[in-house]
Amino acid sequence: MIKRFIIVIIALVIVGGGLVGFNLFRDQAIKDFFANMPVAPATVSTVTVESGSWQPAIDTIGTVNAASGVELTVQTSGIVESIAFSANQRVNAGDTLVQLDDDIERADLEAAKTTAALDQQSLERAIELNKRGVGTTADLDAARAKASASKAQVDKLDALLRQKTLRAPFTGTIGIPRVDLGQYLTPGTIVATLQDLDTLRADFNVPEQRLAELKIGQPVRFGVTADDLPFVGKISGIDPKVDASSRLVAVRAEIDNPGGELTPGQFVQVQIQLPEEEGIVTLPQTSVVTSLYGDYVYLVKPAPAKEAPPAAEGAATAAPGPAEGAAEAPPGLVVSQVFVQVGRRAQGRAEIVKGVSAGDQVVTAGQNRLFNGMPVVIDNTVEPSGSTTEKQTAAQ
Repeated sequence: MIKRFIIVIIALVIVGGGLVGFNLFRDQAIKDFFANMPVAPATVSTVTVESGSWQPAIDTIGTVNAASGVELTVQTSGIVESIAFSANQRVNAGDTLVQLDDDIERADLEAAKTTAALDQQSLERAIELNKRGVGTTADLDAARAKASASKAQVDKLDALLRQKTLRAPFTGTIGIPRVDLGQYLTPGTIVATLQDLDTLRADFNVPEQRLAELKIGQPVRFGVTADDLPFVGKISGIDPKVDASSRLVAVRAEIDNPGGELTPGQFVQVQIQLPEEEGIVTLPQTSVVTSLYGDYVYLVKPAPAKEAPPAAEGAATAAPGPAEGAAEAPPGLVVSQVFVQVGRRAQGRAEIVKGVSAGDQVVTAGQNRLFNGMPVVIDNTVEPSGSTTEKQTAAQ
């Protein structure tokens, strides 16, 4: 009985030891497999570092207003007799926009003109009588005063009559009519808005630290989005006082808007162009990665050559050599993480003060999958999103 019990225990120990040994062997085999398994190369896009021209700029935001824009109102009261414009119509300076009922004013003006003509005839007779020595100087002065008063009355009624007609003060685009036919208007009633859309002005603010970089006539670019700035203008005014509460300086610029694409009151992105600089190393902003430890980029370099295992004695003479003239396989590529010092940023590019030099190949897309020493494959057929801004900058 004891002998059987001992045999069972020995069998269990052997089986258990075999299972433990098999598990240890399996775990070690898996570790060896993954340790020696080659890392799949990642596909990235790259750009070659070059030093060139750099167009620094000051980016801010602003509001567009018309260089000439008013809310049209009437100067006198009356009933609207006719409306001679429609919404968004282009009108010329002097065009009639609204006509008020002016029958009474016209009648008063005709009566005043008749009285003025009669007084003028009386003045002429008084002058003739005075020349003949029949009339007195007092009668001549009285006739002259009466004629002058009649003429002034005509001018007054003529001015009142003109106030019954609302005309365009300048050439521009008129807005939606805010009055109707037959409506009784009082002085100050807004009829419509008139805006000159050919030339606009943009008001924006710049930090006081950049005030010394501004000057009258400096070129400025505008756009609805920061990536597209098709409108061109120039600085026309700089406020000589810094706002004490915001530490900002008010600046105004004129914008050419021949197509009428910008609208007064619209929000715009503003980019003040500064003098161009040469010999500046820049990279697309997509290539710079920001972390808690600083900004860094990935450089693409040839993979280091692996040491060949020692050949067996006599193998060199036995192994056939490569065919004469055969091309060697290109070396693989790996990435190297390099910390850089970033300077100014503008137009989708970043100035690199320190860390890279001309001729280096820098990864511009795909950095989120990379680590130091990882093999990569370059594919520049698909450009990162920042390349659009880069092309626009080159075209400018």
